[in-house]
Amino acid sequence: MKLLFVGDVMGRSGRDAVTKHLPKLKRDLKIDVAVVNADNAAHGLGVTESNCKELYAAGADCITTGNHVWDQREIIPYIGRDPKLIRAINFPKGTTGNSSYVFTTPAGESILIVHALCRLFMENLDCPFTGLDEVLKEHKLGKNIDAIFVDLHGEATSEKNAYAHYFDGRVSAVVGTHTHMPTADCQIYNAGTGYQSDAGMTGDYDSVIGVRKDISIHRFVKKTPTERMVPADGEATFCGTFIEINAKGLCSRIEPVIVGPRLHNTIPAV
Repeated sequence: MKLLFVGDVMGRSGRDAVTKHLPKLKRDLKIDVAVVNADNAAHGLGVTESNCKELYAAGADCITTGNHVWDQREIIPYIGRDPKLIRAINFPKGTTGNSSYVFTTPAGESILIVHALCRLFMENLDCPFTGLDEVLKEHKLGKNIDAIFVDLHGEATSEKNAYAHYFDGRVSAVVGTHTHMPTADCQIYNAGTGYQSDAGMTGDYDSVIGVRKDISIHRFVKKTPTERMVPADGEATFCGTFIEINAKGLCSRIEPVIVGPRLHNTIPAV
């Protein structure tokens, strides 16, 4: 099974990059399932129904979110109607929406897509470790599910690193989001789980993590209020992670995917 994960889509330029690059990448890399993180798709703050439809039209099979999931209030009724749009597993019991989605590939293989929020330097939600433990009581890798992918949204690489080690061998891959910077640590852990601390942002890198440079610099230098954090709107770079999963449901290959200006481009050979 081949999976393509697309890192945090930032604003209009990020959505345009998904529309431009995702169809070709799915075709060229022979992708079976594409997962897109859209936590910043709606002008940098959350995601809307129309954003989701745009990403599905480009080839997304499942959309994950993050700490900005509720920023667009219209998403609250919509997320309950769309099983392919998922929020984190560690929101309180009874929170609207689904925290996982099972996708069946054209070949008939099943993959469980799960989303969790970290807690270090983030909102103190329920424990993401015990949350996934509960999910895995029902979904057994290699038994009743062919693959399990986790989008782990958080600030601290240490927490993400520990999370992947804790679930090593029980999930196919754990890939981080939220920091908007692609990390150079793609690897396969001892028991077969693929890992990357952050897939990076799909957005304009002539910016401060996707936000217009002048706004961010003013906040750091002047320490006085300025306009809200507006996404940079130049040509975006598509950032993501390519993952191959073997017949046992474990990772056999994990590599970055980067297409666009500014960053060094890399596309896996297949």
